[in-house]
Amino acid sequence: MLAFAWNGSARAAALRVRFHISPQPYSEALIDLAQQANITLVGAAACGGYSREDIAGPLSVAQALDRLLADAPCGWKEIAPGTVQISPAARPPTPGPVAVDVSEVLVTATKRVRDPRQLAVAVTVVRGADLAATGASGAAEGVAQLGMLTTNLGPARDKLLLRGLSDGAYTGRARSTVATYLDDIPLNNNAPDPDLRLADIDRIEIARGPQGALYGAGFVSGIYRIVSRKPELDRLSAELRVTGALTDRGAPSGAIEGHVNWPIVRDRIGLRLTAYDEIDGGYLDDVRLNRRNANRTERRGERLSMLFELGDDWTVYLASADQHLRSADTQYTTGGNGLNRYNRIAEPHTNDISLWSAKLKRSWGWGELTSSSGLVHHAYGSLYDATAAQQLFTTSADTSAYSERTSTTMIVEDLFLTSRGAGPLQWLVGLYGSRTTQRSPSAFVAQYVAGPDVRVYSDDRSDATDEVAAYGEVSYALVPNWTLALGGRVFTIHTRTRSHVESEQSDPRDIDRSATFASFSPKISLQHEFAAGDLIYAVYSEGYRAGGFNSGGVVPLSTARETYAPDLLRNYELGLKLQSRDRRLSWDSAVFYDQWNDIQTDQYRPSGIPFTTNAGDATILGVETQLSARAANGLSAELNGRFTQTRTRNANPNFLSLLINGLPNAPPFSGGLLVSYERAAPGGWRLRLSGETTYVGRSRVTFDTQFPEMGGYVRTKLLVEARRGRLGVQAFLTNPTNAFSDTFAFGNQFNPTQARQITPQRPTTLGLTFFAAY
Repeated sequence: MLAFAWNGSARAAALRVRFHISPQPYSEALIDLAQQANITLVGAAACGGYSREDIAGPLSVAQALDRLLADAPCGWKEIAPGTVQISPAARPPTPGPVAVDVSEVLVTATKRVRDPRQLAVAVTVVRGADLAATGASGAAEGVAQLGMLTTNLGPARDKLLLRGLSDGAYTGRARSTVATYLDDIPLNNNAPDPDLRLADIDRIEIARGPQGALYGAGFVSGIYRIVSRKPELDRLSAELRVTGALTDRGAPSGAIEGHVNWPIVRDRIGLRLTAYDEIDGGYLDDVRLNRRNANRTERRGERLSMLFELGDDWTVYLASADQHLRSADTQYTTGGNGLNRYNRIAEPHTNDISLWSAKLKRSWGWGELTSSSGLVHHAYGSLYDATAAQQLFTTSADTSAYSERTSTTMIVEDLFLTSRGAGPLQWLVGLYGSRTTQRSPSAFVAQYVAGPDVRVYSDDRSDATDEVAAYGEVSYALVPNWTLALGGRVFTIHTRTRSHVESEQSDPRDIDRSATFASFSPKISLQHEFAAGDLIYAVYSEGYRAGGFNSGGVVPLSTARETYAPDLLRNYELGLKLQSRDRRLSWDSAVFYDQWNDIQTDQYRPSGIPFTTNAGDATILGVETQLSARAANGLSAELNGRFTQTRTRNANPNFLSLLINGLPNAPPFSGGLLVSYERAAPGGWRLRLSGETTYVGRSRVTFDTQFPEMGGYVRTKLLVEARRGRLGVQAFLTNPTNAFSDTFAFGNQFNPTQARQITPQRPTTLGLTFFAAY
C-alpha cells in the first residue's frame, strides 16, 4: 500500500503502512517492502539468505526494515529522502553521499509501483532534482536526459515525439501520438503539448511504445508523465528559485518559482503550494511592423495539492493546477533574413490549461483499489497572417488574418484494482471512462486601415467524444526468473461532429455526423531476469486511433476527404537491460519493428485551412539505447540515441500519389549526451560542472517532397553550480557558438511555398539562477 510519500529521516517517520510480507528470500522481501511503501530501494541483491518472519500490520518503514533485517546478513540506511540503501555489512559507518543511478527510482507508469529495470517496457525516468541541476524547465529543454524530440513551432504549440513515430509536424484533429499526463490525469487529446513548466516535480516517466492496454486508444508512441511532488506530512519546508538571463541581440528573460509545504495536521493532513512566473524575452525582429524582440512569451502557473492520511488503509489526494501562457508572436523567419521577419500582422498565441483531480486509495493485505478522477479545461488559440490567401475572397483588404481558437473540456475517471506484493502472480483490472467536448471556431478576417474588419469566412465547429473501456493485465512467474504477462483493453469510442460554415463565396452549409468505433488492444510480454538483476524481454503491443470527420473550407472537400479512417500500429519489441554489480553502470537498449497502417495525419489545403486524412502505411525498424555511468570521483555521463529506418507504401491517392520514404519531422538518427562532474570545494561548498548536447538529424516537415529538408543541428548547454547546504547559484550558457540552424521549417500555413520558413535556435544566452530552501 502506498500510504504516504516517505520523506525526512527514516527513523523519524511516524506514518504507518499496513504491510503484508510473507517469508521469502531477503532480496524479494525487500522489493516487496519497497513496493508497498513506495520508497526507492538500492542494493536489494546485496542481501542473501531467507527471511523466516511474516511481517503484517501497520508499521513505520523504519520498524518494518528493522524487523525484516533483524537476523539478516545486511543492514540499511537512508541515503536521500525516500531512498534506502541495502549493504552486506550492517549499518556501514561511512555516512557520505552515494551515487544512485536514475533508473533505480521506482515508477508507477504501469499503474503499480515498480522498479523500471524489472519491467518489460522501455522506460526513461529522470528525477526532478536532476532536471533542476541542468536548469531544464520544460520538455524541450530536457531532451538530452529524456531522449524525446519536439517540434519547434513555439511555446505550448509543439508536438512531442518518441521513437520517430511521427504522424506529421502539424497539430489538428488527429489524436496526439504521445500522451501528456500530470500525475494520473491526461492533459491532451488532440491538442499541442501544454508545455507545463517543470517546477517542483518529483520525476518524469516516459514509457515508450504503444500503451493502449493500460492507457487507452491513441497515444501510439508512448506516455510522457509528469509526477509532481506530494505534500510531506512531517515537516514544514519551502524553496525559492530566481533566474535572470541575457540573450545576444535579444530581450532579457527572467523567472521566479517556489513552493511551500505545510503539514496542517502532522502525519495526517498536508498541503503543498507551487507557483511560478516567467518571462521569455524575444529575439526576432519584425522589420515591417517595426517590432523588436517580437516573440516574447509570458508563462505563469500554480499548483495546489492536499494529502489526507485517513487511518492506515485510506489515502486521499486532491490537487488543482493551472497555467497561462501568452506568446506575442511566432518564432519563424523567412530564408535569408537572419533573425528578421517581414510579416504584415503579428501572430500571437495563447494557451491556458486548468486541472482539478481527486485520487482515492484503499488498501488491503492482498490488493489496492485506486480511483483517479479529473476535470481538465484547455483553451488555446492562434492568429496568422493570411494576406497571401486573399485571392480566395472578393476583397481588397489591406491585410487578412486567420483566427483559430479551441476550448476543450475533458472529464476522466479511472478505477482499477491491483494485487500487492512480489509474489509469482500479479494482476490488475480496471474501468475507464471519459467525455471530451471541444469547440473550435475559426475565421478569415479582412482588415482595413480605414475601416472595420470584416469576417469573410467562418467555421463554427464542435466535437463530442465519449470513451468507455475495461482493461486488465495478469503476469505469472512460469519458472524461476521467467515471467509471462498478458493484458488487453476493450473499448468503445463514440464521436459526434457538428459544424456551421459561412463564406462570401458560397451558401451556408452544416454537417452533423457521428460514428462509433470499438476495438481491442492486446499486449503480451515475456521476460527473463538474470541472477545479477539484468533483464531481457520481448513484447507485442498495439496502438489504435479512432477516425473522424472534416469540416470547413471555402469549397467543400470531396466525398473521399470528408472522413478519415482509424489507424493501427502494431509494435514488436525486443529489449535488454544491463547493469554492473555496483549499479554504477547501466545500459538499456531496445530493437523495435512497427507496422503502422492508414497513418492519420493533420495537413493543410492550398487555402491554408486544415484537414485530417490518412497518408498511407509505413514500417519502422529502429533501435534505441540509454547508457548511464557514474564514477566514484563524482564524474557521471548519460547517453541516449536512436536510429530508425522507415519505409512508406500504399499512399492514399486522395492525399498524395507518392510519400517520402520516411515520416515527417522524424530524423533517422538523433541523440543526447549529458556529462557532469561534482566535487567538494573549500568552505563547505560543493561544485558541479555540467555540459549537455543533443543532435537532431535531417527530416522533412511533410510527407511531400516539395518542402526542403530541415534539422541536422546540435544544441549545447553548459552549466556551473555551487551549493552550500540549502543555498546555491547556477550559471548557464546556451548555444555558446551562436548557431543559427533550422530547427523547424514551418511557421505559417498561408505562405509555405512563397518563402523558405526557418525556425532558428535561440541565440547565445547567459543566465544565473539563485536558489534557497528551508
